[in-house]
Amino acid sequence: QSQLVESGGGLVQPGGSLRLSCDTSGFTLDYYAIGWFRQAPGKEREEVSCISKSSGSTYYADSVKGRFTVSRDNAKNMIYLQMNSLKPEDTAVYYCTAGGPLLLHRLCVPQDGAMNYWGKGTLVSVSL
Repeated sequence: QSQLVESGGGLVQPGGSLRLSCDTSGFTLDYYAIGWFRQAPGKEREEVSCISKSSGSTYYADSVKGRFTVSRDNAKNMIYLQMNSLKPEDTAVYYCTAGGPLLLHRLCVPQDGAMNYWGKGTLVSVSL
């Protein structure tokens, strides 16, 4: 059974940092481009970042560029999102994903025909 389990969310003050982790199992992570999405209250889910299979290519939404860094450790089946200089508008549930071109940005070279997998999400709250 394929699983993605996020951790590392929480409450942080504006300007602070968090590191999200995603533990994957049940599929071969090496074969997949992976990414992070978020959904804020009352808003649509949006792609925040993704990274290619070999970590050679990345994508960042304009709203997080220069503040967030996506990474992966295929040997440990782990995905990470380092978030710095957090802002109140970063408050959202964050989801890790692995999947194909209907899910992830083309810059991350997602594999045609790849299955899409989602975690259940972790809440990040940025507030005083």
